Amino acid sequence: MSRAPVRVALVDDHMIVVRGLAAMLADHPDRVEVVELDALRDPPDDVNVVLKDAFGMVDDLRDFVATSKAPVVVFAFATDPAAVRQALDLGVAGYVFKGVGGETLVSALERVRRGERVVELDSADRTEVVGDWPGRRHGLSEREAEILTLICRGMSNNQVAQHLYLSINSVKTYIRTAYRKIGAESRSQAVIWGLRHGFVPTPGRVRPPSRD
Repeated sequence: MSRAPVRVALVDDHMIVVRGLAAMLADHPDRVEVVELDALRDPPDDVNVVLKDAFGMVDDLRDFVATSKAPVVVFAFATDPAAVRQALDLGVAGYVFKGVGGETLVSALERVRRGERVVELDSADRTEVVGDWPGRRHGLSEREAEILTLICRGMSNNQVAQHLYLSINSVKTYIRTAYRKIGAESRSQAVIWGLRHGFVPTPGRVRPPSRD
């Protein structure tokens, strides 16, 4: 007997990010039902799993997990063992690398609903860049956009590196390429550009129409 789709709430600080994630999951309507998209809002109670995209995430994951009524799966770029271990220690039910494809992500959500604790870090099934993020239309990669978001929030290069589990040299490289793409020659110019192009999160909530 077939099982009902996993009811999922998508959460991130940026609505454009969760909308992109919803578009990725839309390819699996028989297995996943996106119940709500939340930016800077608490997820609803009537879901099986909360999928939290880690784009530009600076909030307290411990508090988020503790107050969530459903198990939380983190969707993130960092695959450093320390990043994964920290998230698991804070109580997440799943940790999925953003390099995986939709099939792996959906399978992880289904397994979490069954009560498993899931870690998926294999990127072998990713065939194309999916989703959306601030600055994509201006040529920024998701990683460049994430770093610019943290800069707009006032983080130093060292803080960004620690937050994203990157080397300081990697952060500086991403910053240089991002600045070149947006025409910024200084940090202040980059912040002004970011403020004008949606890099400061705003609260939002979208409840998709019911399938019934």
